Amino acid sequence: MYKLCFYAPASHVEAIKQALFEQGAGRFGDYDRCCWQTLGQGQFRPLAGSEPYLGAIDRLETVAEYKVEMVCADHVIKTAVQTLLDSHPYQQPAYEIYKILNPEDLA
Repeated sequence: MYKLCFYAPASHVEAIKQALFEQGAGRFGDYDRCCWQTLGQGQFRPLAGSEPYLGAIDRLETVAEYKVEMVCADHVIKTAVQTLLDSHPYQQPAYEIYKILNPEDLA
């Protein structure tokens, strides 16, 4: 099992979650569409050569973003990451992947 965390603008978070849920992300036991999300403020400055969805080159931009966390089964994680990249409006979305250990993984 893995945990996938990503940041997305408030305007797109529901569509991204829906795309991930359709691939099987967010399923845990007898539950699906499981996630945790918190609203915060992201910031970035597009550099020369970038193609920003928001903002302008060399100008600091701030935007309301959600951090979303969801579990992904081993057989889903690669597809989930590709789905995240395909459905996200940002040129380079920020995301993290963590391997979740089970009690039997511990020595």
